[in-house]
This record gives sequence, structure tokens and C-alpha cells, in this order.
Amino acid sequence: MARRSSRLVLAWKLFCYTLGTLVGLALLVQLWFFGHIAYWALANPSSTAFMQRYLEKPGTRVRQVWVPYERISVHLKRAVVAAEDAKFLDHEGFDWEAIHKAMLKNERRGKVVAGASTISQQLAKNLFLSSERSWLRKAQEAAITWMMEHTLSKRRILELYLNVAEWGEGIFGAEAAARHHFGVSAAALNAEQAAWLAAVLPSPRRYERGRTTAYLVERSGTILVRMGGAHIP
Repeated sequence: MARRSSRLVLAWKLFCYTLGTLVGLALLVQLWFFGHIAYWALANPSSTAFMQRYLEKPGTRVRQVWVPYERISVHLKRAVVAAEDAKFLDHEGFDWEAIHKAMLKNERRGKVVAGASTISQQLAKNLFLSSERSWLRKAQEAAITWMMEHTLSKRRILELYLNVAEWGEGIFGAEAAARHHFGVSAAALNAEQAAWLAAVLPSPRRYERGRTTAYLVERSGTILVRMGGAHIP
């Protein structure tokens, strides 16, 4: 009886030590993420997880030129917010109404056909994570999003997003996208060009320079209409 009790105590201690170690490691990982976020409140990231993953392919290179918020066309800011996250200024990282609608739509279709990621969530994924679909990845994305929303201003979040978003094969950020697709600077983008760039964001590598499809024409037109009501920081 005493031996059995001793084994139970030993097993319980082992469980507690293991759990404590795992919790400690998880906290260290979160502190690592938070440290980067706090640093990027003032400094600009030199690379992102998405850029690094793209560079793993042989013979690839990344084109990106950082531009400050004030040197990015107001049209592009409005277009991206209108297309990706209309409630950007109102939520704290998560659009719960959009999430609920996406869940209902996916349930009706029996598969994932709609998402509800905000600009903050997309930035968290681009900076640190991958595009794989898993509950663990989504949980980490949510944690990073919460940290960013409580550390960075909305203006800084949008500035970061516009400078690291992917807009084609090896094309990252608004400046490189404007130069590549339209031969102008990010500051010189007009409303139509901005709407086109916002329209291709969900699948940027599908659309080569100058390519137009019926979907893009319709999507760009919808974004143009919504841009007037888009609120930006």
C-alpha cells in the first residue's frame, strides 16, 4: 500500500513538473513575440515569416522598400480597409460579427469557404506565422493579435501591414507593389489602382502585372464604391 502511494506521489510530482515546464516554455515564447512587437512600435521589421518562407524557394528574391505611413496613398489605405477590414478602427483585433457570419457560411457549405481575419490578424500571421490551417496556429495568431492591439496604435498596425503585405511573386509592401504593377510610387497611386491592389490581396500570386479578369473588374468596382465610407487612422 505504501509503495503504491509512493508511486502515485511520484507520478503526481512528475506531472506537475512537466506541466510547469510546458507553461514556462509557452510563456517564454509569448514574451519573445511581445518583445518583437514592442520593438516594432518604433523600428521597422527587416523581414517577415512570409518573406523568409518565400526565400526558401531556389532562385527567388524579395522586392520590398519601406515607406512611412504619410508616403502611402490615402486611396490605398482606404481601399485596403474597405476590402479587408471595414471595422478596423472600431474593433480590438477581432470582428466577432464577421467571424459568426463566416462560421455559419462554412457550416452550410461543409468546408472552409469564408474567413473573417482582420488586418491585425493578417499582420500577425504575415510577421510571425504561416498560412497553414490549424487550431494551434489560429490560437497563436489570436494571442499575437491581442498583444499588437494593446501595444501598437491603429496607425502603426496599418503602416506595418501596408509595408509587408504580399502583392505578387516576391513583391512585398505598397511601394514595391505600386512600382511593379503600375510604375508609380506608393504615394502616387490613384483610386482605381489602389482598388485593384486591394482586390488581389487574398490571392496576390495569381495576378501578374497588367492582368485583368471579370472577377477583378467586379471586385475593384465594389471596393471603389466602399472606399468613400472607409475610416482610416
